[in-house]
Amino acid sequence: MFSQRLKEIRKSKRITQKQAALAVDVAERNYQDYEYGKHQPTLSILIAIADFFDVSLDYLTGRSDNPNSHKLP
Repeated sequence: MFSQRLKEIRKSKRITQKQAALAVDVAERNYQDYEYGKHQPTLSILIAIADFFDVSLDYLTGRSDNPNSHKLP
């Protein structure tokens, strides 16, 4: 679920894998591996990804369908 959500959200924001990798400070190949489901990011990278795309960790990991659940009402 994570890899699918990651790819969907990146594409919806029209960001390349290279741009996303630079933003979260990982090698482009590592970022690609996250999207292809080959590897899981560390917690600190997962948080950086959620912050960069401005979505909740629950949404990113498939625990919620609400990408904005991290925002206060």
